[in-house]
Amino acid sequence: MRLDALIGGNDESAVTGFAIDHRKVAPGTVFGAFRGTRFNGEDFIPQAVSAGAVAVVARPEARVEGAAHVAAEEPRRAFAELAARFFRPFPDTVAAVTGTNGKTSTVELTRQLWRMTGHHAASIGTLGVTTAGEQVTTGLTTPDIVTFLSNMAGLAREGVTHAAFEASSHGLSQYRTEGLSVRAAAFTNFSRDHLDYHETMEAYFEAKMRLFSEVVEPDGTAVLWMDDPKSGEVLRRCEARGLRLLTVGRGGKTLKLVDRQPSQLGQKLTIDAEGGTHNVTIPMIGAYQAANVLTAAGLVIATGGDLRRTLANLSRVQPVRGRLERAVITRAGAPVYVDYAHTADALESAIEALRPHTKGRLITVFGAGGDRDIGKRPEMGASAARLSDLVIVTDDNPRSEDPAAIRRAILAGAPEATEVAGRRDAIAAAIAEAGPDDIVLLAGKGHEQGQIVGDRVLPFDDVTVARECAA
Repeated sequence: MRLDALIGGNDESAVTGFAIDHRKVAPGTVFGAFRGTRFNGEDFIPQAVSAGAVAVVARPEARVEGAAHVAAEEPRRAFAELAARFFRPFPDTVAAVTGTNGKTSTVELTRQLWRMTGHHAASIGTLGVTTAGEQVTTGLTTPDIVTFLSNMAGLAREGVTHAAFEASSHGLSQYRTEGLSVRAAAFTNFSRDHLDYHETMEAYFEAKMRLFSEVVEPDGTAVLWMDDPKSGEVLRRCEARGLRLLTVGRGGKTLKLVDRQPSQLGQKLTIDAEGGTHNVTIPMIGAYQAANVLTAAGLVIATGGDLRRTLANLSRVQPVRGRLERAVITRAGAPVYVDYAHTADALESAIEALRPHTKGRLITVFGAGGDRDIGKRPEMGASAARLSDLVIVTDDNPRSEDPAAIRRAILAGAPEATEVAGRRDAIAAAIAEAGPDDIVLLAGKGHEQGQIVGDRVLPFDDVTVARECAA
């Protein structure tokens, strides 16, 4: 593609790619020079031009010599729009999910439901890029815009027609989800997280609302879980934009959850929809899993799926990796579950999901990530202490922080909890403590395959470690 086809003018330079890292610039690249929290991309414009950049997308005040200057007050958005024109076509049907918790499960369950109806489908998010045949890790919930758009284009080339992706607050605020047609957008829930980045709950909420106010198509559909305190406000914003509405949950109208009965390995849902009552058994435990499944069903219906067939397919969905995943049953007979819960709200949901299945004690093992929102640590401790019978506070991903300081912050909200520094030791202690009527919850890391300590990533998988400790 020629540069003049992207930005107008008479520049016939060939465009070979896009980059936001000057080290990845090659001849013909369009370079995005953005101001970030740690680095200012404008400082690397000379290096990008020397490496062969034919154009630089940057603020009007930025100094660009030797390449075309695409000046924009919001260069991230302008860069995304240009990159989309370069990478397209994309899958015909694209859906996005935002919310504090449940994004990963919802996009993956949406992919599964699409596939059951014969569509070639994919999901993109915390688990990476998932299709029917493979899963490729990207490292971020919402990848950078170049990775995101190139992945979407690659999926289209492979024949994928339906794609669902997680729209994180970081990705939305940094315009990492722009440029392609989003036909349906879902809201799961809202609670405290990422205040290290957004600083206030208001800013965090506004970042998520960009999905509905700007990203989804003007004639698109909003799928809303209506049982969250923020659902009403999200609904009003969607109405103001004129989006088609599809609501789910006990407070929903499209898929109204009338009753939920837990069973040994799953739960039975009673749903009112299209004037009839539908009974569905899903092979996953917990109220929040029911919420994820119904929100995913809503996205499938919003993108043309038949309601009755979609509800019938719910009994065939498979649990998502690291989301209330049963890792092992100990020699004493106690099941051990692994969950990604890393906020107070998510931790409460995971514990409450397991409580109906617990005859004895519920033992919770968790920590908190370093270099992240420090205010949620005592809240997580308080939630775990209130809802669990035994709490073991350990390390999560301490990153650059002192692990002991993180544990102390958690213990401020759970002073009666047991402190075990090493995560493997904590898991071993919980398993040794658990009796035949107990349940162990290992929270915080879920599907993750490593533990970040300082600048190193040490191999660590809660599921594998639990199985080793239970052997």
